[in-house]
Amino acid sequence: MIDLRSDTFTKPSPGMLQAMFSAEVGDDVFGEDPSVNKLESLSAEMFDMESSLFCPTGTMTNQIAIKCHTQPGDEVICDKLSHVYIYEGGGIAFNSGAQVKAINGERGKITAEQILNSINPDDVHKPRTSLVSLENTSNRGGGSCYEFTDIQRVKEICLLNNLKLHLDGARLFNALSTTNESPKQYGEIFDSISICLSKGLGTPIGSVLLGNRELIKQARRVRKVFGGGMRQAGFMAAAGIYALEHNIQRLEVDHIHAKRVAEALLKKEFTGKMLPVETNIIIFEVLAEFYSANSFAGALKKYDIKVLPISSNQIRMVFHLDVTEEMIKQMLETITYL
Repeated sequence: MIDLRSDTFTKPSPGMLQAMFSAEVGDDVFGEDPSVNKLESLSAEMFDMESSLFCPTGTMTNQIAIKCHTQPGDEVICDKLSHVYIYEGGGIAFNSGAQVKAINGERGKITAEQILNSINPDDVHKPRTSLVSLENTSNRGGGSCYEFTDIQRVKEICLLNNLKLHLDGARLFNALSTTNESPKQYGEIFDSISICLSKGLGTPIGSVLLGNRELIKQARRVRKVFGGGMRQAGFMAAAGIYALEHNIQRLEVDHIHAKRVAEALLKKEFTGKMLPVETNIIIFEVLAEFYSANSFAGALKKYDIKVLPISSNQIRMVFHLDVTEEMIKQMLETITYL
């Protein structure tokens, strides 16, 4: 079976399993799990940020960051396709008592000018704008990447208007692999960064929230309130350490696989509009005279290929480390038959 519904369907490699099996563990709520401490230190050092916090999920790291940066009644600026807005269960309202000003950006990316025009005036009738959240890469933007100069301009607006800047970097390493920027460049700009270990990096669980010591001290308390304190979490942290040390460089393979499959799809008459393929995600339309999204997914499933319908006529494919060269060949052959 070739499962392209998400890059969360990966299984731990033998090397990762061995790292998990041999992990040193303790009680992380007491701060005594050596593997968790090592993962947090390693990730903070990569981004040249002061501290970090290991959590079960990227949704939790995003929601903790938003909770730390806002007060009830505040407003968060983000793109209308942002994961924090449409895929986290209304968590901004539920967890933080804040509301969202959703901007109509370009493939999930918003500009400094759009942000400037969205900041509320100091008016008791309006919520206080306190946070900007960016997503890089953008999931619903088809894995699109920000230009770093655009992020720098966003940061300038945030500094001038006393706004905090958060990054949902669930697939940040995919972006860095494409743009050749460094984690430390991002650490210099953002007040908080969430990175997922369980997507392209291939771990079974876990995300890390990065920030300064004061933020992470507050975040640790919020994690406890959210029920995210883990005990012998070192088994999972060991998988994260292995991923950071072994699985970043190979992300480019996923990007190559996505581009090859995209090229094959664009040659087919059933393929409509496709978002530019920059990293490991393909989002494209199927034309109604040939398929609906569900019927196309059903046609591929007959060949043991799973994809995700995300609207009535849109399909998403996400490539990851469990997709082999042989599977790509099978995909290309299958597409020619459809």
